[in-house]
Amino acid sequence: MDEQLWQRISMNPRVMVGKPVIRGTRIPVELIVRMLAQGIPERDILQEYPRLQPADIRAALAYAAQVLAHEDVFPLAVPA
Repeated sequence: MDEQLWQRISMNPRVMVGKPVIRGTRIPVELIVRMLAQGIPERDILQEYPRLQPADIRAALAYAAQVLAHEDVFPLAVPA
């Protein structure tokens, strides 16, 4: 992940039980990704959370992509 984007994500056990959040906020990465998945436009997210910057939204997506890229997948045998 781009180092500048990585700097925008924080994980602290005392903030949101350690879930990844946008640094300096209590806004979870998961919330941003879910809002985008629901079709909420970036501009609406930025209006709802004025502390966010467009780069924070990109960082949330990049973080989610990196987590998925390193996800372990165990294929199950499917009976024919």
